Amino acid sequence: MSFQPLTYSLLVNGSVYGSQSARHAYRFACALIEKGHTLVSVFFYQDGVYNASNLTLPANDEFDLHKAWKTIATQHNVRLESCVAASLRRGIVDNHEATTHQLLASNVSQEFELAGLGGLAEAMLTQNRVVQF
Repeated sequence: MSFQPLTYSLLVNGSVYGSQSARHAYRFACALIEKGHTLVSVFFYQDGVYNASNLTLPANDEFDLHKAWKTIATQHNVRLESCVAASLRRGIVDNHEATTHQLLASNVSQEFELAGLGGLAEAMLTQNRVVQF
């Protein structure tokens, strides 16, 4: 029996802090990459959109989950997509939305992009597995 790598996308509904689901998703992402599978994208939805904010500042002795997501994105070419509607409702704004809505600043890290639910639907149609956290 030969190993056949699979493609994955993750759906993260839990906040960057205050819930374990985002941390579990990150650990799962690392494990599947280590096993030789491909992580194509991570879609952050509901309170999961807080993972995209570059204004999170964990204590020095805490794991920096936001930074970890950015690292996995750059090292493994993983798309990090934050639901645009859920993001805007929670004050998670990229440069484009800040300009459009005449806001003073944005707070989305460059490794993340605001995306519609179409990104999640595409992942469900094109990846071998979509796992929700």
